[in-house]
Formats: sequence, structure tokens, C-alpha cells
Amino acid sequence: MNETFTLYKLMILYLLKKVKFPLATTQISDFMLGMEYTNYFRLQEALSELREAGMIEAENTYRRTLYHLTGDGARTIRLLQGNINHEIRRDIDAFVEENEYDLREAMSVKASYYLNTNHEYEARCQILEGKYSLLDLKLTVPTKAEAESIVKNWNLSSQDIYGELLTKLL
Repeated sequence: MNETFTLYKLMILYLLKKVKFPLATTQISDFMLGMEYTNYFRLQEALSELREAGMIEAENTYRRTLYHLTGDGARTIRLLQGNINHEIRRDIDAFVEENEYDLREAMSVKASYYLNTNHEYEARCQILEGKYSLLDLKLTVPTKAEAESIVKNWNLSSQDIYGELLTKLL
């Protein structure tokens, strides 16, 4: 069983290596659970152990956690990817190839909010292209409900809003 659990962790590292950008818990789950490699609780345990070991980093944003491969994680999977059998690597490769655009698109839009020192809420809305910011917008609002609404609507309409801003400004 320990060997199987180690395999789950290697699969997560390999998946993060293949995409070269952060993945949300739901995206990792889509593969691991969708292919019936493990269950939700074992997946969460594997993610937690990888974080504790410094193989991955977690970035918490509004209602989702994004996982990044660390340098140690990249070195580990480079050395140990041969321990993942060829069929599983092929499944991961196919998943990434079939879903890369959707996976990347989901990660290029970020939104979060927080309470600032003036006891107002700041909503931060971003569109990223790789490591580069195309748009980084902060809006200050008086209530948590308004900040949550901004984040929700940004996640639903960011491309339209970005296009409208460019049209108005250019």
C-alpha cells in the first residue's frame, strides 16, 4: 500500500511537470479521480505530504488552491519518473494534451479579496499569460459581499471585461 501511495505522489509531480503551470485541486482531481487511480481522501493526503516535503507549493486564492512544482519536486520527478509505469505516464500525457488549453485558461484568470488595513475589502482581479501579467486590477469596496461579487463576476466574465477595457482605452 505504501508503494501505491508513493506512486500517487509521483503521478501528481509528473502531472505538474507536464503542464509547467499551476493546477487547481479540482484539475488534479479531475485526472486522478476521473481515471479512478485513487479516491478523494488519498489524493488530499498525497497533496498534503508533498507540500510538507517541499515538493509542491500551494497558493490559496478565492475558493481554490493552486499547486506549483518546486525545484525539489522537479528534481525528484526527473529522477523518479521511471517509477511510474508507461501506461500511467501515457494517460497523464494524453490528459494534458487533450486538456492543456482548458487547464491553462482556467489558471490565467485569478481573483481574490482580502480585508485591508482601512477595514475595507480589496478585490484583486488578474489575467496572466504565463508568468506575465496582462491585467492586474484592485478594487476597494466597503463590504465582503461586494468583494465576493466582484470575484465571482470576474471569474465568469474576465475576457469580456478585458476586451471592453482595451476597446475603451485604445
